[in-house]
Amino acid sequence: MKIQWLGHSAFRLTESTGASVITDPFDPSAVGYGMAYLPCDAITSSHGHNDHNNFRGVKGNPVIINQTGTFDVNGIKIHSILTNHDPEDGALRGKNIIYQFRLDGVTVCHMGDIGETCTPELIEQLIPVNILLLPVGGNYTIDAEQAKEYVDHIMPDVVIPMHFKTRHTDYDIDKADNFLRLFDNETIAEAESDTLEFDRYDFDGDSTKIIVPKRFKG
Repeated sequence: MKIQWLGHSAFRLTESTGASVITDPFDPSAVGYGMAYLPCDAITSSHGHNDHNNFRGVKGNPVIINQTGTFDVNGIKIHSILTNHDPEDGALRGKNIIYQFRLDGVTVCHMGDIGETCTPELIEQLIPVNILLLPVGGNYTIDAEQAKEYVDHIMPDVVIPMHFKTRHTDYDIDKADNFLRLFDNETIAEAESDTLEFDRYDFDGDSTKIIVPKRFKG
């Protein structure tokens, strides 16, 4: 399966059959840079803010999933879990939906704009996870230290940080560096391409690797 990071919290997940899902498509005017106009079979949206629900920014006529439940989109299994966008049970920013995807035997977890602190009850609903797509920028989501706590408890094989400040982003959020410095250098890889390929046999469950596409770092 392939993961293409489109920027911010948007990813295109593609199974070997060609079926694909785009997560949290964003409005370029909100984020500060553009998103590739690509087709897919389904869109998932973690919440209703314009940096996560720009459905018109996706090509074609995909199914839109913005609620909790269990779904099957052309063989891609999707399960969603309702959480909070802030540490006060949603009183500040409302709710957030976490999506779990199963593609070619690989489990991908997109945390959306998770804002609540890590709890054993939530972790139990999420594990096991091969690839964790995790916000790290703080302010509107969990910050770097809180994100590290999620990594330590979920223990995914791969973490791809998202929702962080780049040189084109006006949002008051932190750069990915604040998150990356919490890990040993040997666990961090900078990908030359924004598209990564994974196979279920790539994962041994013994360690976690942090991968940041070079184009979006800094």
